[in-house]
Amino acid sequence: MQIIGVRIKKASRLLFYEPNEEETVIGDLVIVETARGLECGKVVMAPRELSADENVESEPGLPLRKIYRKATAEDLLQLERNHEEETYAFEVCRRKIIEHGLPMKLINVECTFDLNKIIFSFTADGRIDFRDLVRDLASIFRTRIELRQVGVRDEAKLLGGMGGCGRPMCCATFLGDFIPVSIRMAKEQNLSLNPTKISGVCGRLMCCLKYENDLYCEGCPRQSVTFKPKVGSRVVAAEGEGKVVAVSFSRRNATILLDTNKTVVAGWEDILPVNTDELETVEAAVQVEEIKPVEEPPPKPERPPRSERPRRTETFNRRYNRNENVERKSERPPRPRGDKTRRQPRRDFKK
Repeated sequence: MQIIGVRIKKASRLLFYEPNEEETVIGDLVIVETARGLECGKVVMAPRELSADENVESEPGLPLRKIYRKATAEDLLQLERNHEEETYAFEVCRRKIIEHGLPMKLINVECTFDLNKIIFSFTADGRIDFRDLVRDLASIFRTRIELRQVGVRDEAKLLGGMGGCGRPMCCATFLGDFIPVSIRMAKEQNLSLNPTKISGVCGRLMCCLKYENDLYCEGCPRQSVTFKPKVGSRVVAAEGEGKVVAVSFSRRNATILLDTNKTVVAGWEDILPVNTDELETVEAAVQVEEIKPVEEPPPKPERPPRSERPRRTETFNRRYNRNENVERKSERPPRPRGDKTRRQPRRDFKK
C-alpha cells in the first residue's frame, strides 16, 4: 500500500492519505476529507510504500482514507471565492463583537472547501459567553459556525511575522506541531536567562532552543536533576524573575509572583534558582544512595537438625506442670435469681 503526505495549510499538521488511480507528485493540489469536511490540500510528501508494521492514520482516531481527486480549474475558482468569503466574514464578525461588547480579539477566519463550516479563531483572557454572537453569525451566513479560543502560541502561528533572528517565525513556516521547550535548555546551552532575549514574539520560550539541545546535553548528567523550590525563594522562569509564593508537591509545580505583579504557575523542571542555596535538589539523595555500596547482612548461623536440639525442660515444666493442681476460684459470688418466673414463650395454636 502507498501513502502520500498532505498539508491543508502551509504550516499545518502533516496528514497521510492513500492515493487513488491518478498519479500525484509533490506540489499538486488535491481534494481530501478531514474531520471538518472537504478540504483542499497540497501534496508535500511523494508516494511511498507502507511497511507491514506501520500503522498510519489520516487523522488521530480516523482510519486511512483515499484522496477524492486532483484539484481542477473549478476547484481553484472555488478557493478564490472562499478567500473572499473569509475576508467578508472577518469584517462582519469584528463588527458584531463590537456591538455585543465582548472582550475578545478576532485572529483568523477559515472556511472549509465546501463552505459547510466557518471557523472563527479568537483570543481572550477568560471564558466568553458568545452564544448571541453565534446566533447572529449563523443567521447571516446560513451555515455552521464554530468559534475557537486559541492561545498565544497559536495566535503567533496564525498571524505569522518575523522572529528576533530576522527570519520568518518557525511555527508559521514549517513547524506542524509545537515542541515542548523549557528554560533548562537555555541554561544548559550557556545562554542568557534574560526573558527578553530567549522569548519569541508570542512571549513564550523560542522554539529554536530545542534544535541544538541534544548536541549540548549528550551524556549530560544534569538532565535528571530537578530543583525543589522553597516558599519565598527567588527563581527564574520563562516569563521572568520572581518570588515563589506556593509549592505543590503532588503536581511538582510552583506558583511564582513575578516582578511585574503577574502570577504564573511553572513546573519544577522549568524554573532555575537565582541563589542555589535556597533550593533543594530532589534527586540528590537518590543519586547518593545509588553510588553508596549496599552492605549485605551477615549470614545467619546454621541451626542443627530438630532431633539434635537440646530440650528446654525448664520451659516445659513451667508451662505444662502436671504436679500442681491449681483450682481457679471465682472472685465474684454467684448471682442470685430473682423471684420473677421465666416468661413462657407465646404459642399460636391453630383452631
